[in-house]
Amino acid sequence: MKKIIFTENAPAPIGPYNQAVLKGNTLYASGQIAINPVTGTLVLDSIEAETEQVMQNMKAVLEAAGMTFENIVKTTIFIMDMTDFGKINTVYGSYFNEQTAPARETVQVACLPKNVNIEISMIAIL
Repeated sequence: MKKIIFTENAPAPIGPYNQAVLKGNTLYASGQIAINPVTGTLVLDSIEAETEQVMQNMKAVLEAAGMTFENIVKTTIFIMDMTDFGKINTVYGSYFNEQTAPARETVQVACLPKNVNIEISMIAIL
């Protein structure tokens, strides 16, 4: 049986999906964009600020599932401009122990929801 994970501390879904689904000991989390869950507004001041909000949203989903960043085994980063990769990587990397960081791919895309610059999804295991 699958368990739906939801927290008020991350943005509510904007379509027919859930923030995350826990199946057995594996968490499949939907992509997070930089919506501030308190105000409902996008954080687009800089790519660093945008990435920070995405990571905070991911943290909230992980916590709702009883997990931390150490539980993540795989992430996918979708970005609008690959020249932002270094700045994104600096913020993203601050959330992980480099020795135990998850597998990851980073893909440049043509467009993201609400015209944001970054979206990150993840898989985590208890």
